[in-house]
Amino acid sequence: MQIENPALRIVLVEPEIPPNTGNIARLCAATRLHLVLVGKLGFSLDERHLKRAGLDYWPFVSWTHEPDLESWLAAQAPHSFHLLSTRVPTPYTHMPVTWGDALVFGKETAGLPADLLRRYSAQCYTIPMAEPGVRSLNLSSSVALVTYDALRRVRPF
Repeated sequence: MQIENPALRIVLVEPEIPPNTGNIARLCAATRLHLVLVGKLGFSLDERHLKRAGLDYWPFVSWTHEPDLESWLAAQAPHSFHLLSTRVPTPYTHMPVTWGDALVFGKETAGLPADLLRRYSAQCYTIPMAEPGVRSLNLSSSVALVTYDALRRVRPF
């Protein structure tokens, strides 16, 4: 199922953990957003854990798999994507999101590449955390938090 002109696109760069991707796919189905999986995946798309996490929702997920991040970036309009990382200072609440934008998240173990964050530094955002000893939130939790805030701003429920 492909959604025409989705409010947002959720982009996962080299996701590694099937249940995270399955949960995010379920989120995309529930909110009618498009999911883009980019690069080498840490699992097979038919892996039972991935399908189990998404349960019966995979037929409702609009998704594509792009083989290469640089090619995907080159095809995007300037400023139509936002990079989320723990290694940048600007809170996601300052993200100037508009209809059709992409929210880009890195892999669970390493996040997005440092050179990408430098190249697009004006398009990088983070989820602030009060406890400096906590490195990051779970990927699917992070995607849900940022996605619903962005949706609130582009498409009131």
